[in-house]
Amino acid sequence: MNQAQFEQVVTFLKSLQDDICQQLEGVEVHGQFKQDAWQHDSGGGGRTRVLSGDVFEQAGVNFSHVIGTQLPTAATAKRPEMAGQGFEASGVSLVVHPDNPFIPTSHANVRVFRTLPKGDEKAHWWFGGGFDLTPYYPFDEDVMHWHQVAHDVCLPFGQDVYAKYKKWCDDYFYLKHRGETRGVGGLFFDDLNEWGFDTCFAFIQAIGGAYCEAYLPIVKKHRNSVFDDEHKQFQKYRRGRYVEFNLVYDRGTLFGLQSGGRTESILMSLPPEVSFRYNYQPELGTQEAKLQEYLKPQDWIK
Repeated sequence: MNQAQFEQVVTFLKSLQDDICQQLEGVEVHGQFKQDAWQHDSGGGGRTRVLSGDVFEQAGVNFSHVIGTQLPTAATAKRPEMAGQGFEASGVSLVVHPDNPFIPTSHANVRVFRTLPKGDEKAHWWFGGGFDLTPYYPFDEDVMHWHQVAHDVCLPFGQDVYAKYKKWCDDYFYLKHRGETRGVGGLFFDDLNEWGFDTCFAFIQAIGGAYCEAYLPIVKKHRNSVFDDEHKQFQKYRRGRYVEFNLVYDRGTLFGLQSGGRTESILMSLPPEVSFRYNYQPELGTQEAKLQEYLKPQDWIK
């Protein structure tokens, strides 16, 4: 990947942030994104945008473009041959925490990465990303819609792409200490370069465009659903699992902190209100207990 190609991706990522923010604002009643622009010490920077409104308790959409002189350990743990190289990384990462407990939390990310060798070392590059859904009160038709969009966006790139990246998502967003998935999955991929730059870039563009297509119909369907304090308390409790995953397992969080990224932007994925209850178990037969049936890998394409 040469400099011109990398800059082409960066331009797309900025426009993707603009587009997603506009579409999320389109379903919000009151509230607009507020932007913090920031600079990275070693070069580059980003635009963090956060919205707090009536539909979305907190929606964060972050664009970053970071240049570093040495790869952090989060990047070289599985790639020791790249240790000591500089790097350039850019991406859009977003997490939406709705107010209504019947609307799922959603996450999406698309990113590009390349190394900057200091001598005759081989340069490396790849794309990564995906999107996943975390409901509190799940509905089969919502989960099926989410996965159908994921399936359809992958299909032009190969018959097996959806199945491969769905499994990767199920495996990645898994809380080992809880024995459950973070939500109902979607797509996750990393190290994507085998298709060549043009096709990989096209795939990233398709994934970025599919997020709102997958998520916004679910938001519109449930934004006026009636809920009470019991629903809200369960949502806050289950948000604790989101915190656990992001702080214990998420590689993006580790990379951002280890590479000297802006802490507030990295941790914008955390929910604004969350609760932890010791040894809480929902009563059998309740809506809350039903969630556990969804927190395991399963086929959602019928």
